[in-house]
Amino acid sequence: MQHVHFTAIGGSVVLDLAIAVSKKNDYKVTVSGEDFPDTTRELLRRHRLLPDRQGWFPEQLNRNISAVVYGVDARFDNPELVRARELGLKIYSSHEYLFVQTRNKTRIVVGGSHGKTTITAMILFVMKQLKMDADFLIGSPLKGYETTVRLSYESRIAVFDGEENFSSSIDKRPRFHQYKPHVAVLTGISRDYSTTYPDFEEYKLQFDQFINLMETQGRLIYYSGDPALTQLTEKLRRDLVAFPYNTPAFEIENEIWHIRHRKGKTALKVTGEASLRCVQAAMLACKQVGINEEQFFSVIGGFSTDIIRKKTD
Repeated sequence: MQHVHFTAIGGSVVLDLAIAVSKKNDYKVTVSGEDFPDTTRELLRRHRLLPDRQGWFPEQLNRNISAVVYGVDARFDNPELVRARELGLKIYSSHEYLFVQTRNKTRIVVGGSHGKTTITAMILFVMKQLKMDADFLIGSPLKGYETTVRLSYESRIAVFDGEENFSSSIDKRPRFHQYKPHVAVLTGISRDYSTTYPDFEEYKLQFDQFINLMETQGRLIYYSGDPALTQLTEKLRRDLVAFPYNTPAFEIENEIWHIRHRKGKTALKVTGEASLRCVQAAMLACKQVGINEEQFFSVIGGFSTDIIRKKTD
């Protein structure tokens, strides 16, 4: 039995990660934090994780703890992290620990300035319709899913919505650098998008480093209509294989958008060329894990962006 302690459990990712780990039958999970909102308290209570008191209790940490995982707002001088360092315990940010939990799985990571949550949701929708099991991290809650994080023993695939914001106030590495994908999707690099990296060259560098952190013989799927992104693909590692995508052929009939493919055409619930590019990227990602085009297009027509709920934090 591994004991994992989650501290500064404020944001949705670390909260949902703690819940996901607690569902694995050879893990014991404890949590701590301050000023829990009512929704957090209710979730922790429902999953039997609500601590007796709020606050920090470093005296309760000991060398039998397998790992200490901290949330995005944790401070370096958090008393529990100070104690964990004194004991020599393994300490992880929540995004780093997601990699630890999925290191033996095929990881698909979707990054880029725009559209990554939609593509991630499309991939998960298709896998769910085809009864393919997957772990995941999604940037916004999805209808039909209780939490934004899922972990399991059964799945061989993990799908991550790869944000480029800092992992935490302590760990300044971009979140998507932590995941080391086997399959990466990059939707583009927008000059006016990032407040974390106001200098565009520094922002672009994060994507260059992300590509170089991919696993050996990785597959990179990228939007070829973005000049800055295309430039990064001109110097790929020799073991990486690149798949460019762009707006696929389409038709509009009676205000319904149809995407054309080798087997014909498929009516979609989404509209606009940006959405069609998301479909194309999701299809290419699914192909890398064994879902062929016929299977993909047999179900993607049921996808609607209504599945994506408004992000709460």
